[in-house]
Amino acid sequence: MSSSPGSGLRPDNHVIVLFGATGDLAKRKILPGLYHLFVAGLLPDKFRIIGSAPPDYALSDADFAAHAESAVSSFGETKPDGSNWDEFAACLSFGAASPEDPSPLVSAVDAAEKTIGGSRGSGPVRRLFHLAIPPTAFESIVGMLGSSGLASASSRVIIEKPFGTDLKSARSLNAAVHAVFDESQVFRIDHFLGKESVDNILAFRFANGLFEPIWNREHISYVQIDVPETLTIEGRAAFYDATGAYRDMVVTHLFQVLGFLAMEPPVSLAAKPLRDEKGKVFDVLRPIDVRHVVRGQYAGYKSEPGVPKSSDTETMVALRVEVDNWRWHGVPFFLRSGKALAASRQVVTLGFHRPPLQMFRTHRREAPNEIVIDFADPGTISIEFMAKEPGPEMILGATEMSFRYGESFAQANALEGYERLILLAMLGDQSLFTRADGIERVWEISEPLLTSPPPVEPYEKGSWGPASVDKLTAPYRWHLRNHGEHTEAAR
Repeated sequence: MSSSPGSGLRPDNHVIVLFGATGDLAKRKILPGLYHLFVAGLLPDKFRIIGSAPPDYALSDADFAAHAESAVSSFGETKPDGSNWDEFAACLSFGAASPEDPSPLVSAVDAAEKTIGGSRGSGPVRRLFHLAIPPTAFESIVGMLGSSGLASASSRVIIEKPFGTDLKSARSLNAAVHAVFDESQVFRIDHFLGKESVDNILAFRFANGLFEPIWNREHISYVQIDVPETLTIEGRAAFYDATGAYRDMVVTHLFQVLGFLAMEPPVSLAAKPLRDEKGKVFDVLRPIDVRHVVRGQYAGYKSEPGVPKSSDTETMVALRVEVDNWRWHGVPFFLRSGKALAASRQVVTLGFHRPPLQMFRTHRREAPNEIVIDFADPGTISIEFMAKEPGPEMILGATEMSFRYGESFAQANALEGYERLILLAMLGDQSLFTRADGIERVWEISEPLLTSPPPVEPYEKGSWGPASVDKLTAPYRWHLRNHGEHTEAAR
């Protein structure tokens, strides 16, 4: 097995139990990610991975290994070749489980721990439970982990999004989880926060005296977090029509990015101070004002298989959010995400105040002064500004300076978001995971929108949404709509 510069970050020996092992998320992300961590030398010295699913979907150990090999071959950057794969596959097994009968899984975990060696000279063996299952099953599976004795003081649990659907359900789920696990054992995963490019926001802000002094209302006039997608719901009607763009993307992803952008400098990057500062941002978010929300639904959505003809579910949402503290008072944060839009991007834009006196002629009516952070891995950071065009007259044109992560550092050592977060969970580092009070606060400020949502407005596939999306940002404009061709070509 090869090593890497990060191989000093070896977790304790582990038994990893993957619930939903036969599902799409496990196939596309988790199994390929675990294999890449193994090849990179970042899994424990001794480990076992146990796939689990309800009895109706049970696999033999051999069939699970074949399933994992197919998943890694189809979706992994590191392919299952040679002795590396043979060694990894030997660490795979399967244990079916249901709340009514967890005994096959209990037996599989006991056997795995005996194989590793347990406390007999091999160091501690931790258990990590990854719940890659539908949210409706979270409480029952967590309850089963408690009643079966699988959850111990040294266990940890990774819970996928969405964590609740509103404040009441989030509180209920937190209570059910805390009945079995201490908060220090709970890892609510958001793969956006595992992105190198999102974490680079912290480095960009806090490691550079050039930028931190201007990261406030005195210099910044607006902030945008824009995550459009060109894909439709792709046959996921059962999930999507009950969820919608706001619950699917804004609560779970965009607010987390906003927390990184708006936080005060933490005293360190350890989990507690980092999450404390992000929590303070959530504490001062004003409740969503539905007058500053646009909900859209793409043409043809109601014709998608499984979507009710009367559906009022939004496939796109844009909103204005206010962070009501000293640093950000009066600065609008514009958030947008949705399906079937004009581009697939993940972009943060910080717009600066215009100079008080316009003494130059330009070829553009609106002169951009923006920091643009593209956090679609590997990521870029651009500074857009005005410069004099060649010629005898003092006429300005728009230009930019760009940092491209992929061109500046070796990508061989990079981890995909899920990979990084699974590694951090094994290490017990909660810095990039969502805390209980934080998720409840985000649902709390969402209550006005969830209780009285504005009606959905139609928009054409391949557009930027309904026309009212542009009115939402007035007197400013969406960066991607203005610079769509330019930024798309820069990817």
